[in-house]
Amino acid sequence: MPMKFTLSWLREHLDFTASLDEICTKLNSIGLEVESVENPGDKLRGFRTAKIVEAHKHPDADRLRVCRVAAGGDFPDVQVVCGAPNARSGLNVIFAAPGTFIPGSGITIKAGAIRGQKSEGMLCSLRELGLGEEHDGIAELPEGSVIGEDYATFAKLDDPVIEIAITPNRGDALSVRGIARDLAAAGIGHLKPFLIDTVDGEFPSPISWRIDYPEACPYVLGRLVRGVRNGPSPDWLRRRLESVGVKSISALVDVTNLLAYDLGRPLHVFDARKLAGDTLAICRAARETFTGLDGREHVLGTDDMVIVDAHGVQSLAGIMGGAASGCDLETTDVFIESALFDPIRIALTGRRLAIHTDARARFERGVDPALPLSGLEQATRLIIELCGGEASEIVSAGEPPAWERQATLRFERISALGGIEIAPDDAVTTLEHLGFSVRARDAEAATFAVPSWRNDIAVAPVLDQAATLDADVAASASASVARIEAECDLIEEVLRLHGLDVIPPVGLPQTQIVPQAALSAEQTRGMLARRICASRGLLEMVGFSFVSGEDAALFGGVDESLRLLNPIATDLDQLRPTPLVNLARAFGRNAARGASDAALFELGAAFAADGQTLVLAGLRGGLSPRAPGVAAREPSVWDAKADFWAVLEALGAASDGLTVTADAPGHYHPGRSGQVRQGPKLVLGRFGELHPKIARELGLDGTIACFELFLDAVPLPKKRRRAAPVLSALQPVHRDFAFVVAPGVEAQAVLRAARGAERNLISGVRLFDIYEGVGLPEGHRSLGVEVVLQPGEASLTDAEIEAVSAKIIAAVAKATGATLR
Repeated sequence: MPMKFTLSWLREHLDFTASLDEICTKLNSIGLEVESVENPGDKLRGFRTAKIVEAHKHPDADRLRVCRVAAGGDFPDVQVVCGAPNARSGLNVIFAAPGTFIPGSGITIKAGAIRGQKSEGMLCSLRELGLGEEHDGIAELPEGSVIGEDYATFAKLDDPVIEIAITPNRGDALSVRGIARDLAAAGIGHLKPFLIDTVDGEFPSPISWRIDYPEACPYVLGRLVRGVRNGPSPDWLRRRLESVGVKSISALVDVTNLLAYDLGRPLHVFDARKLAGDTLAICRAARETFTGLDGREHVLGTDDMVIVDAHGVQSLAGIMGGAASGCDLETTDVFIESALFDPIRIALTGRRLAIHTDARARFERGVDPALPLSGLEQATRLIIELCGGEASEIVSAGEPPAWERQATLRFERISALGGIEIAPDDAVTTLEHLGFSVRARDAEAATFAVPSWRNDIAVAPVLDQAATLDADVAASASASVARIEAECDLIEEVLRLHGLDVIPPVGLPQTQIVPQAALSAEQTRGMLARRICASRGLLEMVGFSFVSGEDAALFGGVDESLRLLNPIATDLDQLRPTPLVNLARAFGRNAARGASDAALFELGAAFAADGQTLVLAGLRGGLSPRAPGVAAREPSVWDAKADFWAVLEALGAASDGLTVTADAPGHYHPGRSGQVRQGPKLVLGRFGELHPKIARELGLDGTIACFELFLDAVPLPKKRRRAAPVLSALQPVHRDFAFVVAPGVEAQAVLRAARGAERNLISGVRLFDIYEGVGLPEGHRSLGVEVVLQPGEASLTDAEIEAVSAKIIAAVAKATGATLR
């Protein structure tokens, strides 16, 4: 939340001689970070006050006038050709010398000739200076204006605007006085006394207050001012608000905006003649609509706090007034509201309705609970001063909150927590300058009364001296935390005012303890699996956990316990049985838009009647890219298996003990799929081609290869050091075998038997061919198997190779009944 103020405004509360740079440096050092400094006068350099000594008609142009201008300094007497209809002799004007940039039109003035007459500058309107929309002619300055004065200085525009960032705990710094108080405590100038002239009530207020929502508004004040004459604000008030970006509306409204920035005291003014009845009530809103001063219609909830009259809602309390009771130029009687509102309720309402106002920004950070009466008096005095009228007596409801609090600071804790030695006297003086007053002090600690405007100091209320011992004991548990927090807050204030930049940096203590891993083994496994899929060209997607019941049925998930009673959409009424449902639908949507070559994966939950599991699912479809000498092809079961196995290997779970069985569920092609098992019961996942019937149901063309890896079932790698594989210098030997197997014999059994024939030499076994047909008994198949022999110490002789080959043939025959073709 930014806060803007001008240097001249700051002088209203702070007597100082420091320069602008010194003030900005100090603001940064005490935690009020300066975000920008802008001087409106900088863009007006080169403009000066001047006077038209003589003006006469241009000899060659009916609408131009030739003016002799006295601009002082280097331009005591210059000629300017001007087209403004109000250019006349004796008029005080704004003069721009050659070389001056005109912000309103974006041009730079040059000396020259206009229709044959010399022109050595320009006479300007306020619009050309970027200061307004006036365009009927050049600006007319008051009689008696000094000639040759810098226009920014003359118009009091040479006033730097400072913008600072305010943290959520520093509501007191959303006021010029709060900023001045901090600067004075930090050694920049002296804080001026805050004096409020009370206004005596001339008559009883015809409007009273009632609080029906005390937990949201404990205290409210108000008074009527009758006989006012509303109108435009005087120049000093208009300039002050516009300098910080607040649009001037009218004198009545501008007074409330001024006090919000000046004192941090939000107020609201109602047009009393637009109110119905004699009572304003603060209560909960019903489920109703409310038109605010922003012109928008807002739908209110039952937790929103409103101010109502006999006709209904007139204000969204603490945030925005209503259009129905807003003040305008016809207002003659005004009712001023000054209240305390609960910060949390203000914040929740403002956030829900997306309303951002200066009042909300201050109330949700906490305003000074001792200021409602002073703010009301100040507003009354300004309204009567600017608009006339007479004030009623003050009316109120509720009780002022008991804001008196205290906090204790142990001096030794300053160095222990803050890392810097500060003398006790200096610490006490610093806090006193901030408004904390000493209640008790000894050599070790001091107890302070916390000022009303520092509601961010976490302290417990002052205990009654007559409180019983039992009451003290009962409160000690909850109060001890508040006391510790309060002490830390006081230390923070002392350090902040001395400058956080003077605290010496201290390194972390050296330790030999190795920190625990930030991620668990399961989390690391999931990240690795996703990385492997991405490295193989699959794009990650994140789908809903809900799918349509029809899609779930295609993938076997039709359990009624997984159906949603109140789905967010009719096509999202079932928990998904597998992420493949989302991948298939996403592939179909991409293909319908021309992106038919897709490879997708998702790591997410799959749901079944007995619970949920974490599944890594992948899908490939379309055609592979064409290349010279390489034909485009559709994905197959082997592509899905390669993806599946790559992830398994990366997770350290691919081993010789895994088997592949042909019992994949029904959404896979029955002859082109398999389930990967570790032992007879544990299923690690499945791969294959999507069943053609399901692909047609989903509107998918071509072969769809997919896999599902059950990450929860994959065992974590054992925590033992594995020797790094040693690359042999000896050349491996490759031998091919063709085994004829009877119907029902799985290729996996042949490969497993061949691998176990001679484990010391066999480094790899791979199926490379399957043949059925002429030359083989009916139903029999020929399986081509490649075996890699890797010698370790010496090259293999022909006899050794033949001996190993014989072992392989015998092992396969014994295990499967296969014969060598």
